[in-house]
Amino acid sequence: MPKKSLSEKPITVAAVKKILEERGDAEIDQFQRRTLDFAQKFVKVDENKAEELVNKLTEKFGVDTKEAVQIVNCMPKSVEELRIFFATGKRRIIATAQLEDILKLLDEYRK
Repeated sequence: MPKKSLSEKPITVAAVKKILEERGDAEIDQFQRRTLDFAQKFVKVDENKAEELVNKLTEKFGVDTKEAVQIVNCMPKSVEELRIFFATGKRRIIATAQLEDILKLLDEYRK
């Protein structure tokens, strides 16, 4: 019988990595093991910093939580790469100066 989802919350790849590592090899199935392998290879910042960065993006720059999570997962390095995250949806146009400020914040958290 499938499990019923009570709520959804977007989380970073770093958070996924931490959750799966805490469960241990004995408790995770093959799909979760593949997910952990992906997370270990592609995580850009550690879990605590990732959560802090998502919060700063949402509070300081008014970025939607889902967008903030995706930005943290990818950690874009240029204005052009960052602009892609705001290209869809009903998001307002963001000035280049503000995008540069976001990039400066991301640079503070890079590994």
